[in-house]
Amino acid sequence: MSDTVKFECVAGPFDGPANGVAWDGEGLLFALMEAQRLMRLDPATGDVSEVRKYTSRTNGIALGMNGELYGGQEASRRLIEFLPDGSSHAIDALLDGKHHNHPCDLSVDSSGAIWFADAFSPVLAVGPQFFPPLDHASVLRVAKDHRRAWVMRRMTYDTKAPRAVLVSADEKTLYVAEGEPRHGHVRELRAYPIGADGELGNYTVLHTFGADGRGPQRGIAGMCLDAEGNIVACGGWSRNGPGALVYVFSPNGAVLESWPLPADMPNRCAFGGADLDTLYVTTAAGELLAGRTPRLRADSQGRLTGNGCRSCGGRQQSSI
Repeated sequence: MSDTVKFECVAGPFDGPANGVAWDGEGLLFALMEAQRLMRLDPATGDVSEVRKYTSRTNGIALGMNGELYGGQEASRRLIEFLPDGSSHAIDALLDGKHHNHPCDLSVDSSGAIWFADAFSPVLAVGPQFFPPLDHASVLRVAKDHRRAWVMRRMTYDTKAPRAVLVSADEKTLYVAEGEPRHGHVRELRAYPIGADGELGNYTVLHTFGADGRGPQRGIAGMCLDAEGNIVACGGWSRNGPGALVYVFSPNGAVLESWPLPADMPNRCAFGGADLDTLYVTTAAGELLAGRTPRLRADSQGRLTGNGCRSCGGRQQSSI
């Protein structure tokens, strides 16, 4: 077993959980869902600044090919693009004429399509209520058609509670963290092949989280890729199982490494730093953790799938 990675708190704790993370090339963006704020850490100085407020319970965030910043707003039941001038633009595509549920995690592919986990949430949306909700919690995909209009498609038909999504570097596989820690749910890391027609094939289970007398274990909450195409995932909790951990899975599901975290219930993770070898992890207690991973790093060519700007090699700062 290799030396463990040591994580420390570099920002927070803030009021409420810290959620989605994305490296903009020079700083680390992270969302405070309950506080409805988007924050940015400057690793060079340690300063944390507020980038946006009133973000409508934005959970997952992701950067597109040209530095576009997208967020999943659970309170508004919509995907949104945060524009550089301080305004925002809603991606208001419908699924067969219906509003989707509560987008909790995003991954953007090289075509600009946004894959997102559309989970159920017990917290009602703000503003007008759209009833009934969808009768499924699935992975959905929005992409622009020939008229540059966003079109939404349902991609999975076998999920109950997708919590995190990640498109592989070669864009031939969609990784999905499925299931919540409650009875009647499986907690699995799944790999769905992406066909040439864009449809998903039958999934392979890469890892399963169990249950014992203390209840179901908490599975994966967030994922990113390293330069070798391995899945770096955070999950777990102190109630049962092995605790709060970062896992490194090979594409076939082998557990290559695991590192304990000094805080409970990690939510999302992303690589960043000058050499793209610092892993940042957010937690339910509102902390931002960081640990140097010299054996692992994001691809220097910019393959920061799901949590970074691939077009700029992770180094050019996105204007927000």
